Amino acid sequence: MKIILIALLTFVTFGSYSQNKTDISLKWKDTDGQKTEISSETGDLYNKLEHHGPAIENEWMGLRLYFDHKVAVDVYNKTRPGLELAEAGWYPTEEQQKEGWGADQYKVGSTVGMGGVRLWNPETQEEMFLNPVTRRTARVKKEACISYMEMLSEGIPYMGDTIDVLVRVTVFSGHREAKVEAFALSCKPVYFLTGINYHEKTETREADHYICTWGIHPEDVAAVQLNIGGAIIFNPDDFQSITKAPKQFELISKPTKYISTWITSACEKEPELNNMNTFVEYLNGLSLK
Repeated sequence: MKIILIALLTFVTFGSYSQNKTDISLKWKDTDGQKTEISSETGDLYNKLEHHGPAIENEWMGLRLYFDHKVAVDVYNKTRPGLELAEAGWYPTEEQQKEGWGADQYKVGSTVGMGGVRLWNPETQEEMFLNPVTRRTARVKKEACISYMEMLSEGIPYMGDTIDVLVRVTVFSGHREAKVEAFALSCKPVYFLTGINYHEKTETREADHYICTWGIHPEDVAAVQLNIGGAIIFNPDDFQSITKAPKQFELISKPTKYISTWITSACEKEPELNNMNTFVEYLNGLSLK
């Protein structure tokens, strides 16, 4: 994964200044004004913000972080390359979808979604939400050829201590892969939990450095349900266990103050990555052997 990171950052640094194919969105419902930062002492603005939290996109997909106890990563799938959040938002009309716009095909539910980050209690062997908090803050930023969103959860009770956790998701122009990072702002290392969810009608495959899914998600807001792919790509040396739980694959980190993974997605209406086999071939090509 270090090879992938170097190649990607080299491209971002030297190759894509001519056009930034990324964008950001963070705003209150029923308002037109974009914000760069929004905070809440309750930690829950899920029903008060557009797309339930901050959102970012590149030409291949949109991503959002839920502004509530889940802090899950959700995906907006596209059928053609392009930026759509500013005009269509997260929920294009049925007419727009028939014209080729993307849609909310991914179903997160109570899971981490695709690459979301939580904590793990090694004593009770239980997943822990980034909650309760004394404050939760969302931020978005668009730079030369990247865009990122952050969620800072402060004052989380954890293992007899109180810690802050920052989750950052970054998209890059010209690349499907988005980077997910988690920072434990604490005196001691923590155990992070991340992963990818799956459903009854999704096929799953595992490799030494990635887990991917393909199929129908039980989402009910898209005009037509489509087969979609999702993947989390990781360094196995960063994790002490990988388990297929009933609703999600769970990757438990070794004690640390920082983890990073990569996530990506595809859709059956795309010209190339439109089935599980081509999606797996693409993922296999991301690592140099």
